[in-house]
Amino acid sequence: MQFIDTHAHINYKPLLQNHEQVIEEALANNVTKIICVGTDIPNSYVAIKLAEKFDCIYAAAGFHPHDIEDAKRGWQQELEKLLQHEKTVAIGEIGLDNYRNYSPKKLQLKFFGEQIEIAKSMEMPMIIHNREADDDTEKLIKDVNYFNAVMHCFGSDADYARKMMDLGLMISFTGNITYKKNDIGHKAVQATPIEKLMLETDCPFLSPEPKRGKTNAPVNLPFIADKVAELKNISIEEVAEITTENAIRFFGLR
Repeated sequence: MQFIDTHAHINYKPLLQNHEQVIEEALANNVTKIICVGTDIPNSYVAIKLAEKFDCIYAAAGFHPHDIEDAKRGWQQELEKLLQHEKTVAIGEIGLDNYRNYSPKKLQLKFFGEQIEIAKSMEMPMIIHNREADDDTEKLIKDVNYFNAVMHCFGSDADYARKMMDLGLMISFTGNITYKKNDIGHKAVQATPIEKLMLETDCPFLSPEPKRGKTNAPVNLPFIADKVAELKNISIEEVAEITTENAIRFFGLR
C-alpha cells in the first residue's frame, strides 16, 4: 500500500528546517511520493531544489493569490523557466481567494488568468486554490478553455464538485475532512467518485484528526485516506491504490 501527497509545503517553515526527517517519516509510513508546491518564485525555487535532492519529491511552481503583489516585472518568463524543469510537474498553486482577500480582486483575476494561459500554452496541469471564489474560478477556466486541473483543498459543496468534475477537473481533499463538524466536506467526498479524487496534506496546515492543532506533515496522509475510506464505505487499500494511480496519471509522475 502506498500513498501520494499531492500538495505539501515542505518548502515552508518549520518543515524546511527538518525536511530530511519529514521525508524519512513519510516514506516509513507508505507516503512514497510528495508534490512540493510553490506559492511565489523564491519558494518555487526551493521546491525544485528539494525535488533535485530527493527522488520522491516533485515540484510545482506558481503564484498564490496572497503573494502576487510581490511579483517582479518579468515574472511570467521566470515562471515559465521553472515550469520547464524536469521535476516540475504542475503550475501551482494558483487561483483566487475572496476570504482573506490579501490582494486586490482585480489583480488576483489578472494573475490567475495569465497563469492559466501559461499552463495551457505549456500543456501543464494546474493546482487551483479557490476560497469563496467559485463563480470567478469557473468563469476564468472556461474563458481560457483549459481544464487540466485539480481543485486543491476542496472547500466548496458537493454541487460545485460535480460541476468541476463535469468540466474534467480532479478534486483533492485535505485533513479538514476528518473534522467532525464538516458536513459540507463529508458530502463533497461522498459526491466525488474515487477515480476523480486525490489526497493531500497541505502541510504544514490543516492537520487531520488526531493530530489537529499540531504542525502537519506528509506522514499524516493515511489519516485522510482512512476518512475517505470511511465516507465512501470502501477499504483504505482501495483508496490508496486508486488515488495513487490518479496522481501518477494527473501529474505524469515517473
